[in-house]
Amino acid sequence: MVTEQPNVQPNSRYTVTETCKLLGIHRNSLLKYTKSGRIKSGVRKSTAKKFYLGSEIISFWNKQI
Repeated sequence: MVTEQPNVQPNSRYTVTETCKLLGIHRNSLLKYTKSGRIKSGVRKSTAKKFYLGSEIISFWNKQI
């Protein structure tokens, strides 16, 4: 987990890969945190791919520090 708050826009959407890089965690860890409800994700209707809002990334990071 990174020690500095991720530089994200609260209303922007970030892919799984982008979110992992921003938080400094492995994608399996992100999936585990999502399944346990520690961070919320959405799904793009057009591609059916998961995304994370910047506000969720910041909120999750603040809870971990």
